[in-house]
Amino acid sequence: MSFADAAPATGQPDTGGPDEQTRRVTGHLPTGAPDFVYLPVEVPYGVREIAVSYAYDRPTVPEGTAGNACDIGIFDERGTALGGAGFRGWSGGARTEFFLRADDATPGYLPGPVNAGTWHIALGPYTVAPQGLSYDVTITLRYGPQDRTPAPVHPPERARGRGQAWYRGDNHLHSLHSDGKRTPAQIAALARAAGLDFLTTTEHNTTSAHRAWEGLWGDDLLILTGEEVTTRNGHVVAMGTDPGVFIDWRYRARDNAFGKYARAIRRAGGLVIPAHPHATCIGCNWKFGLNEADAVEVWNGPYTPDDEVTLAEWDNTLVAHTRGRADWLPAVGHSDAHRDPDVVGLPQTVVLADDLSRRAVQEGIRAGRVWIAESSKVDLTFAVTGERGEHAGIGARLEVPGTARVTAQLRVSGAPGCTAAFVTDQGRLYAMPLPPSGAGTVTWQTTPDNAAYIRAEVRHPATTPGLPGPMAAMTNPVFLGRRAV
Repeated sequence: MSFADAAPATGQPDTGGPDEQTRRVTGHLPTGAPDFVYLPVEVPYGVREIAVSYAYDRPTVPEGTAGNACDIGIFDERGTALGGAGFRGWSGGARTEFFLRADDATPGYLPGPVNAGTWHIALGPYTVAPQGLSYDVTITLRYGPQDRTPAPVHPPERARGRGQAWYRGDNHLHSLHSDGKRTPAQIAALARAAGLDFLTTTEHNTTSAHRAWEGLWGDDLLILTGEEVTTRNGHVVAMGTDPGVFIDWRYRARDNAFGKYARAIRRAGGLVIPAHPHATCIGCNWKFGLNEADAVEVWNGPYTPDDEVTLAEWDNTLVAHTRGRADWLPAVGHSDAHRDPDVVGLPQTVVLADDLSRRAVQEGIRAGRVWIAESSKVDLTFAVTGERGEHAGIGARLEVPGTARVTAQLRVSGAPGCTAAFVTDQGRLYAMPLPPSGAGTVTWQTTPDNAAYIRAEVRHPATTPGLPGPMAAMTNPVFLGRRAV
């Protein structure tokens, strides 16, 4: 067994009994180290299990300076090429040790044959302190006959549903298969309690959870598979990809590679949804632009100022669309729930779909037949009608002359203490407090010449000076007038 590293590293002598072999590898990475460093591991014939543990130093750094943080994963003998077949697991910084063998693996890692050849431990120095980062990796190879790899059981693509209806879902969720603390069973129970009809499992940079939901779906709950592709320049939800399809994350915006992987998501049957584009964590800001997106996550978890920034940016794309300069991009909202007290279904995306199936839900999102709610307690309907009975619902267009009088109507329930408002390309033009019960109907008249689109917002009272109140619900727009040429 031999080890090497792009940075200087040292290997301790092999230890262990006749049935296992262990080596410790240490090294130091300076500030400005590569995003990913690969430690080769020579795996001989007869190995049944690979076990890895690691640690790194955390020196004191000045206030405002990033300290050390180092992720870890593994690639098998098929290599480390981008998008290649060698991926066998990733736990990021959520674990300090893992194992894999043919019949089992640590969550985040894929069970499968332990074949002879050169494997690679992948280190991802997420941030490096000014003093550099010293790592210490221990690899243990255990020998013996390999067991059979169980065939994965993946969720079905369809649930019974209610025919064409509005279905509620949460497409950004984490379990113990990445940096979450909940089991899939716990998440499924919380999804049902939240009134959800569907969910998508989206672990950071791994597909290991795709096979972990057996027995948890049902006529009342559709479970889709996906991935949160977590790059150094932002995260993207690959929603509803084919089970077992891995999407690579090892690139930055400057590499001009995202288009290739966005197409890979679509080839796998998924939607491309940039997640929390203005989140404040390092590497979370979305730097790839929105040209490749199918929708954008404008509301992530409890509503915060960074969601307000994303909402304003998204609204600007609607204005560009009305001028014929861009396709329009639907808005969605997801909880990004990881652990208690994170609330599954806060918020939730409500989709008008022809049935409760992967394709129908995705088509509803792609078409923008979507509104977002903080919980299943909130319900609404929103449409715009013309003088001659013309009608358009959420995500549609009401094609009437520019001077025609149109009426927007919003019906809301489950939003006590909230204010309902209509927003256009001129901004927030009309608002009305809802009755104390939280149920009411708000109407407003305008013309396409005055409003190129209308969307609805339902907000709680303001809690931060200078900012609108937190969102309780919002809709995608209804566009007005003839299409721009």
